[in-house]
Amino acid sequence: MSLDALVLSRLQFAFVVAFHFLLPAFTIGLASYIAVLEGLHLVTRRPVYLRISNFWIKIFAVSFGMGVVSGIVMPFQFGTNWSRYSDMAADVVAPLMAYEGLMAFFLEAGFLGILLFGRKLVPPWAHFFAALMVAIGTLFSTFWILVVNSWMQTPSGFSMVDGRFFPQDWLEVIWNPSFPFRFMHTVAAVYLTTAFTVIGTAAFYLRRGRFAEESRTMLKMGLGLASILVPLQAGLGDLHGLSTLHHQPVKLAAMEGIWDTGTRQPMVLFAVPDSQAETNYFEIGIPGLASLYLTHDVDGRVVGLRDFPKEDRPPVGVVFYAFRVMLAMWGIMLLLTVWGWWLAFRHQLFDTPLYLRALNYAIPVGYIAVTFGWITTEAGRQPWVVYGHLRTADAVTPNLTAGDVTLSLLLYALVYFFVFGAGVYYLVKLVRAGPLAAPAHEPRLNERPARPLSAVEAD
Repeated sequence: MSLDALVLSRLQFAFVVAFHFLLPAFTIGLASYIAVLEGLHLVTRRPVYLRISNFWIKIFAVSFGMGVVSGIVMPFQFGTNWSRYSDMAADVVAPLMAYEGLMAFFLEAGFLGILLFGRKLVPPWAHFFAALMVAIGTLFSTFWILVVNSWMQTPSGFSMVDGRFFPQDWLEVIWNPSFPFRFMHTVAAVYLTTAFTVIGTAAFYLRRGRFAEESRTMLKMGLGLASILVPLQAGLGDLHGLSTLHHQPVKLAAMEGIWDTGTRQPMVLFAVPDSQAETNYFEIGIPGLASLYLTHDVDGRVVGLRDFPKEDRPPVGVVFYAFRVMLAMWGIMLLLTVWGWWLAFRHQLFDTPLYLRALNYAIPVGYIAVTFGWITTEAGRQPWVVYGHLRTADAVTPNLTAGDVTLSLLLYALVYFFVFGAGVYYLVKLVRAGPLAAPAHEPRLNERPARPLSAVEAD
């Protein structure tokens, strides 16, 4: 494979999106977690919730700032590297991206200042409301971004006029066939990413005997959320898979490593797919299981890769392995959750060194899962940008040279190195400092500070 402008543009977009997505994968769930903490503090007045909230608000602020910086450069690539796509799909994609900015980003940015700096300036209920609005804003942002991505995966509600996509029914554009499943699956994934980040941070403190009350609270809350979402994610993944089977069968065949159409298809646990020979080497599978969970019938028929022209197939190896990495990360989450239940039953949740160490090391698990899930989705869509209608090779900017893309890719890498390097360095400092105690007294709005005593009054 030669590194021409098309390949380099794909690599550049993958690089930018992969690094950027790590931050929303954390901040979407973290914003909701902060809103829950603020609500609990408002209702219970327990100082521990205030201390935990203040701690995570600082981390959210840094992560949100890094996400904005890394996210701003992404749309520029639509014009510089993918101008044909931008020209053809602008009438559909541009309004959706505008909704994301107007409805989501402005909501987040508008209330973020109150969340960060308004603790002593607004009543507690107003601070909770600001946290809630920031959390809702992040979910709105997720909604509209996934609408765009899902429409590109399963386009609907449009017509082609002079080679351009024109919307005919906005409800069909927004609620395209794959969107509900992709949205629920993604939100559950990012919430789990945040949960295991919080759990791992709590375990880090417990191992060192620091911030015991805060760490126990964070661990219980995080494990409680994982207890709901880890099993739920399996069901959501199944629904998403059934949607993919119906609308993108070639992607699903690549995910499963199935080459021949037939019934009683095996669940391939491991293999080395060979796209040239159209077969799997060293295959280890469970007979009939893939047909069972894909069609809910052990004799169900599943279409294989050989039924599709070679030029319409995605890179099988990339999709096959990325899907299994994502599943492996979910398996680790399930194992840690069940282990936590067992230790909680035995009243050993907070003082089992091996479990706490495992939680600490498992912090990256969620980020790996969402990254490889994204790779599965996007690589599995190839060779299409708009599935079935616009090929990736036809979407790249005309007359774009490999040198142009190489230079911009190096500049992106340099900027990201400094942005992410500085951000991670500061985040580590915040984590090491921990959830410091909040002031004993926080003045209410319009409350005047105490007047210092004069020397005569002091006597």
